[in-house]
Amino acid sequence: MKRVITYGTFDLFHQGHYNILKRARELGDYLIVGVTSESYDIERGKLNVKDSLLKRIENVRKTGFADEIIIEEYQGQKVSDIIKYNIDLLVLGSDWKGKFDYLKNYCEVVYLERTKNISSTKLRSEGKIYRIGIVTDDTEDNEMVQESKFVSGLHVESVYSEDISVAEEFCDKYELDSYGTDYRRFLEGLEIVYIKAGIKKRAEYIRYALQHGRHVVSDTPMTLDTGEQKALFQLAKEQGVVLVEKLTLVYLRAFNQLVWLTHNELVGDVVAVKCAVSQDDFQGGKSFNETVSQALCACIKLLGKDYLDVNTNAVRGSDGGFVYDVITVKYPKTLATIEIGTTVDVENELVIIGSKGRITVPNDWWNTGYFEAKVEGQEFLKRYSFNFEGNGLRYLLQELTIMIRDKRTECTRLFYEESETLAELLKIIDQRG
Repeated sequence: MKRVITYGTFDLFHQGHYNILKRARELGDYLIVGVTSESYDIERGKLNVKDSLLKRIENVRKTGFADEIIIEEYQGQKVSDIIKYNIDLLVLGSDWKGKFDYLKNYCEVVYLERTKNISSTKLRSEGKIYRIGIVTDDTEDNEMVQESKFVSGLHVESVYSEDISVAEEFCDKYELDSYGTDYRRFLEGLEIVYIKAGIKKRAEYIRYALQHGRHVVSDTPMTLDTGEQKALFQLAKEQGVVLVEKLTLVYLRAFNQLVWLTHNELVGDVVAVKCAVSQDDFQGGKSFNETVSQALCACIKLLGKDYLDVNTNAVRGSDGGFVYDVITVKYPKTLATIEIGTTVDVENELVIIGSKGRITVPNDWWNTGYFEAKVEGQEFLKRYSFNFEGNGLRYLLQELTIMIRDKRTECTRLFYEESETLAELLKIIDQRG
């Protein structure tokens, strides 16, 4: 007897779930299905799970494919289950391809391709899913496809590129439903558009999507023209849709707690904020503007938008490209310093220096769940730690779905005026650099 096991949340049960269970059952004689518990979903950062555990188990049972249903409750349980139930084959969706290859030491592992053009059919009719399309110039998704899987009610379906070969390769790589080079047709049937195309055409894509009533997530900066950015936010407001920048930092619980404690004078009056980031370490090496945006965003959230002056001191290589830069943003009583290294080694760190101590966020501070504070009069460091999964994008997407549901157009994590200040600073730096 060949024994097979598979796992899933099975939230908002749909045809895609049904198909993978059917195919898993066909691969053996006895099928065990592991349904994730609520506590485990929270622990691994699975957000917006709508159905209760009992309902999800019942939906699996109703298919008739499972000979046995168990509950997955903790990280690492798969190894124990494979041994306990004498499993011959582990079946998973292809979106997990390669991530569980280590289990091949215990049993055979098979990744099944998902069912295209069908996984969200039932959900669409019930109005429970938001369909996402991606606008791109290359074949990297910036983790949108994978991270959206952790937010129930979202589904990345299609990709648009002016280069048909890029669109086709992207579609195949991430197993999407469709691809194309006609932007108008691409928008049909979508509720959300993620725009990661180059900055030269980014604003044009955003404007067209907003005019056609689509919610938009855009790479940052949307534009270096502050007047154009104001107009885009105004258009979003008039259309009753959401327009947000992909600045994941502001959606992290640790960063928001850091801002709150700073504003409540944990270390007294803030004298300086220092951000340092190596561009090569920043999310796989983004553009200079994308890298410095996270640092500027941190400064704006900590110190506000009423700066006095901005200066940049760029060092360029023989090819004219940035090698190293130190940017200073002067506030009435505070100085913000941003150190950016492109091909040189810079120690990633965010430090807030106050009149009564300092707060330090080490390493990749733009993607942190941890920081520490040394406060005057206290002998020991106080450490603050907040568990989270992913890179912050799933929390942005969760907030986006809440905004859509609540019919709010302006994000309270990063207000329109804060985004406009960011664009203004970037433009000054670009001109002076």
